Amino acid sequence: MDYYYVNTNAQSNGDHEVHKESCQYLPTSVNRKYLGYYSNCADAVENAKETYPKSNGCYYCCYACHTS
Repeated sequence: MDYYYVNTNAQSNGDHEVHKESCQYLPTSVNRKYLGYYSNCADAVENAKETYPKSNGCYYCCYACHTS
């Protein structure tokens, strides 16, 4: 289980990346939204899509959910 966050700032392609709390690329506290405590990235990304429909897993910490 991990704590997950979504970057509130979109990347250049429009994606909002979802990160584990332990990720070295976790956005600063003012640029992220807490998603919850999940056993997998898929559930965290689904939660993020409720606010940011174009959400995606981080390449580094949520590779299984990284799609673009």
